[in-house]
Parts: sequence; C-alpha cells; structure tokens
Amino acid sequence: MHNGRPSLTSAVAALYVLEDGPYVGLPGVDAWGVSRDARNYDGPHPVVAHPPCERWGRYWYGGPSAKVRLQLGDDGGCFAAALSAVNRWGGVLEHPEGSHAWKVFGLAIPPRGGGWTSSGPGRWTCCVEQGHYGHRARKATWLYVRSDRRPRDLHWGSSEKRERLDDGYHSAEERRRAVRTGICQRLSHRERALTPLAFRDELLSIAREVVL
Repeated sequence: MHNGRPSLTSAVAALYVLEDGPYVGLPGVDAWGVSRDARNYDGPHPVVAHPPCERWGRYWYGGPSAKVRLQLGDDGGCFAAALSAVNRWGGVLEHPEGSHAWKVFGLAIPPRGGGWTSSGPGRWTCCVEQGHYGHRARKATWLYVRSDRRPRDLHWGSSEKRERLDDGYHSAEERRRAVRTGICQRLSHRERALTPLAFRDELLSIAREVVL
C-alpha cells in the first residue's frame, strides 16, 4: 500500500522500456527492458508500463503490404500483464491514442481534449499529447491509472505547433496531406518510441503518488 506523498526517488518499476532509454539508470527506478520479461513482474513497487502497441493500433494486422494478416492483440500477453501489474501495485500504463486494447479490456475511452475520466472506482483514463512535454510530434497518448486518489492534472489540449506523428493511427490521406504541406517530418522508429524526459518524469510522479 502506498500512502502519503512519496519522495522523488521512491521505488518505481518501469516495464517494457528501451534497454538504453530514459528510464535506465535513474535512482529508484527498476527498469525492465527487452532482456527482462516484464510479464513476470511481481511487485512490490508501483509501475510505469509501456507495453508494446504494434498489434493494437490501426495497422494491427501488419498494414496494407503485409503478406500474412496478423491477429489483433497478439502481443504475447504483454498488455494484459501490464494492466494486471498496474491494477495490483498501482501506477500508470501508456498506449497510443486509439489503442484497441482500451475497448478489449473495458477501459473508459477518454476525450481528446484532456481531463481524467473515471473507468471505475480508483481507475482513471485520459488523453494527453506528448508534444507538450518535448516530443517532436504531437503524439496523442492514452493513459490508464490505478489509484484511489485522482491523479495530478497534466497539460491538456492540443500541442498544435508540433508535427503530426505517423505511427499507424492516422489515415493514409492525413499522412499524404501532412507531407504535402510540410507539417510532418518523418521520424525514426526510435524517435517515435522514446519518451520525452519531461513526460517520463510526469509518469514517474503519477506512480509515486499512487494511493491504494
């Protein structure tokens, strides 16, 4: 049980993160990269979870050029395990806006404009754009939080001056229009995947303020 307002270095487990990413080496952060199977996390700390999203997005089937159609949600149980860890130990789970996992697992769909939406007692969802926190793209993101205390407010609304992110959640016409008008610069897979430091710190703070 996590009561009160913990320190900035209170222990948090960061699940499904890059081996050389922004969570690695931080005081009080137990980072679970590819070399560790985050599905096996068994506490006792609250978590920040970034489960894989490829099989939950618009192109979950592999995209128009895929030779073999893939299965929706076929991520080896990573999302289910991440959600279970958040519900058991408290913390926050992050996925791209539009993730089919929200509907499959019965989580409340939050409004694009921001604000916390109740997804049941002690369960909260929201939509927030990582562009507010330093990402080169707007990168609209859905969060799920398990805490008996309402989470802190974030930077709500549109980060309009950021680039449009081509991450499989927008239509082909939207992407073509963005390229024609010069709004979107193509980002590398790593640039898309990296969590901005300010957003990482926000997620860690949410996890450290969990009350169960």
